[in-house]
Amino acid sequence: MTDILARHQTSDAIAVLEGDLQLSYRELAQRSDNLAAALQRRGIKNGDTVLVQLGNVADFYVTLFALFKLGVTSVYALFSHQRTKLQAYAAQIEPALLIADRSHALFADDSFIDALCSAQPALRQVILRNSDQAENTLEALMAEAAGDFQPTPTATDEVAFFQLSGGSTSTPKLIPRTHNDYYYSVRASDEICAITADRHYLIALPAPHNFAMSSPGPLGVFYAGGQVIPAEDPSATHSFQLIEKHQVTDTGLVPPAVSLSLQAINKWVSYKTLASLQRMQVGGAKLGETLAVRIQSEIGCRPQQVFGMAGGVVNYTRFDDGETTIFTTQGRPISPDDEVWVTDENDDPLPSSEVGRLMTRGPYTFRGDYKSTEHNAASFDVNGFYCSGDLIEINPQGYITVQGGEKIAAEEIENRLQRHPDVIHAALVSIHDELMGEKSCAFIVARQPIKPVALRRHLRELGVAEYKLPDRITCVDKLPLTPVGKVDKKRLRQQLADQQAQA
Repeated sequence: MTDILARHQTSDAIAVLEGDLQLSYRELAQRSDNLAAALQRRGIKNGDTVLVQLGNVADFYVTLFALFKLGVTSVYALFSHQRTKLQAYAAQIEPALLIADRSHALFADDSFIDALCSAQPALRQVILRNSDQAENTLEALMAEAAGDFQPTPTATDEVAFFQLSGGSTSTPKLIPRTHNDYYYSVRASDEICAITADRHYLIALPAPHNFAMSSPGPLGVFYAGGQVIPAEDPSATHSFQLIEKHQVTDTGLVPPAVSLSLQAINKWVSYKTLASLQRMQVGGAKLGETLAVRIQSEIGCRPQQVFGMAGGVVNYTRFDDGETTIFTTQGRPISPDDEVWVTDENDDPLPSSEVGRLMTRGPYTFRGDYKSTEHNAASFDVNGFYCSGDLIEINPQGYITVQGGEKIAAEEIENRLQRHPDVIHAALVSIHDELMGEKSCAFIVARQPIKPVALRRHLRELGVAEYKLPDRITCVDKLPLTPVGKVDKKRLRQQLADQQAQA
């Protein structure tokens, strides 16, 4: 992965623009060398593990390349992650180093750091950004001269870093990504998306997210020699200002953010303000046809649907696809070597255009979550095909349409709902939504009446991220069961669909 930056490390072209800060490729390479050398002098070495939590700032990319060069294996937590997630990640990788930001509430003082160090004896270095310390800050380490530092990256077939899983278990999972498989995905994405040195990419999604990082994301833009503009404030109005100021050509959003952008554009912005924007990628959840059409007609740029997973197959609509394909499907795989098919509930293959569970195997698909033997045994078949839990159909041309699935960690939400003293049973299901692509509904069997606001507050207190909270909560007397005694989620989804049809 170090090759992505090495390709342009002597170039004075601008690589990252953040506020008044402009880093050329030469400066980005130098700062990452400085940081890697400074960490090496402090005892961090090839083979160590690192936990990182930084926001959408230039320093995130300096740190990313420094750690690649040093040959340490890192987890990049989202900036929205709180105590529970960070503790879970640390417990799995036993980090030697923590890199974080004082501007995050968890690190406003040393209480959480002290607790983490106490729980993780291997944690011997803490580097903070925006700290008022004179030494050992991230800024100070990036300014230390690299001297005769020589990169010591891990081998190309070894783990480059751990990507965050969006899986359906209560314990956060980590996906080992090798240099080879991730670099392949980046290069192939660049080719499909026609990323060149004249592209200006606005990163408004969380920087560590797989979609935001590599589809093609900043890594693809750096590979091509273009410019990356990180948006620390991802709001629509601020993003519009960055698009106008830096002549942004490309960006990526999730469907809810697209909806907010469409609301904002009619209130604040004119077509001329966004004239430079040529492509809006949308992924992370299914994009409804209505939103897809409005991107083109109201924002004035071409939508590109992206459907993928942190550990495997990535699908894109292509620029020469017809509007029906772009508006109604989630694309086809990157590679001709990606094997994608659908299975029924008995694990039997289904024919084209029938809805079933996604099964996939390919040159950049992972082989299992980190330290998750039992989970992996249930997620892969005997031939190494991964079952993501998504319900899809594949048309005769190989294009995928997502029909549902529990990608918002159904088991995690259900388990935490059931920790409420008044909740007896809980089931989370997804349903198609024309505006947002997909929404979630939690069906609750309770001992006594309980308000949805109380259950959402309960989930927040247990560390559940805002985007995972159920869009809707419905109390019922009992949950329907299948003949074998499992909750019949198909019937629950049908109930919701019937209610939508009658509304």
